[in-house]
Amino acid sequence: MPWNSLDGSTSAKKRKNLVDVFNDPKSNSFAFLLSSKAGGCGINLIGANRLVLFDPDWNPATDKQAAARIWREGQKKQCFIYRFVATGTLEEKIFQRQLSKEGLQSIVDDKEEVNSLSTKDLK
Repeated sequence: MPWNSLDGSTSAKKRKNLVDVFNDPKSNSFAFLLSSKAGGCGINLIGANRLVLFDPDWNPATDKQAAARIWREGQKKQCFIYRFVATGTLEEKIFQRQLSKEGLQSIVDDKEEVNSLSTKDLK
């Protein structure tokens, strides 16, 4: 199974070439391994329709940005996002914090309800 990888040390020219090859419908590239920091912004990976998040970020917007790499204009396939979280790990704590932040954001964004936060909510 042919695969590609990209990290922070990949030059801009090589990065563009790797993305172009991966997105080419005639390519036999099966997987593209990249970190959220190196590949989570500024590239389109419409050649993929599945994303596996191994390295969650404390900021939920960063993970959403990474997911947006495959779910772009021009994507013709249904997209699937997988998140691996094991109990008792740092990743579990990060995921719980993401859920908390998104919950607080939805309270702030909801204009129709009276917004109130308890001391527990603010911790």
